[in-house]
Amino acid sequence: MQAKNWLRKNPQVRTIRVAAADLNGQPRGKRVPGRFADKAIEGGTRFPLSVMNLDIWGEDIEDSPLVLASGDRDGVLQPTERGFMPMPWLDTPTGLLPIWMFHEDGRPYEGDPRHALNTVVKRYKARGLKPVVAVELEFFLIDDSGRHLQVPQSPRSGKRRKAGEILSLRALDQFDHFFTELYDACEVMDIPADTAISEAGVGQFEINLMHQDDALRAADDAWLFKMLVKGLARKHGFAASFMAKPYEDYAGSGMHMHFSVLDEDGNNVFDDGTERGSDTMLHAVRGCLDAMSGSTLIFAPHDNSYARLVPNAHAPTGVAWAYENRTAAIRIPSGSPVARRIEHRVAGGDVNPYLMIAAVLGAALNGIEDGQMPPQPISGNAYKANLAQIPDRWDTAIDAFESDPAVARIFAPELIRNFVMTKRQEFRYFQELTEKEKTEVYLDTV
Repeated sequence: MQAKNWLRKNPQVRTIRVAAADLNGQPRGKRVPGRFADKAIEGGTRFPLSVMNLDIWGEDIEDSPLVLASGDRDGVLQPTERGFMPMPWLDTPTGLLPIWMFHEDGRPYEGDPRHALNTVVKRYKARGLKPVVAVELEFFLIDDSGRHLQVPQSPRSGKRRKAGEILSLRALDQFDHFFTELYDACEVMDIPADTAISEAGVGQFEINLMHQDDALRAADDAWLFKMLVKGLARKHGFAASFMAKPYEDYAGSGMHMHFSVLDEDGNNVFDDGTERGSDTMLHAVRGCLDAMSGSTLIFAPHDNSYARLVPNAHAPTGVAWAYENRTAAIRIPSGSPVARRIEHRVAGGDVNPYLMIAAVLGAALNGIEDGQMPPQPISGNAYKANLAQIPDRWDTAIDAFESDPAVARIFAPELIRNFVMTKRQEFRYFQELTEKEKTEVYLDTV
């Protein structure tokens, strides 16, 4: 009913898109004429289960049991609770309806990343807990019209930035029209975009999305925001990319996640009234550390992801936690105890938000359930400490994800199998590509 009401209130909408996130976070779906929208809402949309499990090029996974072996069966995709929203980056008034995959008999399809996150949320609910989630998304604005990537010309001055300008108002002002339109679009799409800053890379920016006590909605916001930023940038004549590291000489883009957990009375269970934080918070930290190596494939899902995870480049490389220390993989920010939270800093901007948030929240809940304390927090420069290292190779991360017992407690076996098959296929194909060809693959997709 909500979806139908939106269409009635927006008679200018001529077409709709129905779209779900596949394992790579790519929107997969259909274009539907507006006059047939009721059919997509009431009866659902059908496409093969295998569509949720395509490689980064959008190709089938070779030997996947979802394709020829099973006759490439259909699933039924139903609208999520998000409902319709506009697509401000398109010239024609268009409505976007997010959907997710179910079996014919109504069971959730376990290979759908949104269902993977929903499963984790249900685990919290069964314990009388609710996670509160916020994400920080970094991205680059890029002129990709020539032989080499470079920052776009400023619409105001016609000049190009020659270096990273951290927290530079001038850098933001150079693209003021783009950011103004971006914030206006977030408003109409109900994406809670907060602070924007200029980051360390050329043409690099970060926008924070406000915290939500609905983890699914937080993931929706991040997924939709990435789609919006990329679409709107092209409307302005340049590219926006969340790829982990488009420039070798500059820091890459991350997607940091902040989270706390509320009990049934709305109290933050990480808060014990002190700077230390509660035992429950420390148990969650331990769970995140235990699952970090096995989950690296979620946090660094692509070939280019591992160019970001190098020492002294503002991305963590060691498995460690600390208070108020941005060189650590897990950071406990300072501030009022009532707002005590965990910041998970490993993921790149190229992640699937549903899988990333599921991996972090699932690992934290593993730790809460196990009730074990973490090692002592580190101090100083984590890059110089003697620490267990986060996997720094794509193939190593694939193997770890497949066999890690902590991962098996978070994700369904079918999703683990499908994701591993996807990444092994991509790994094989990427061995044949030049660095320029790899960049071309990732620039617009991730």
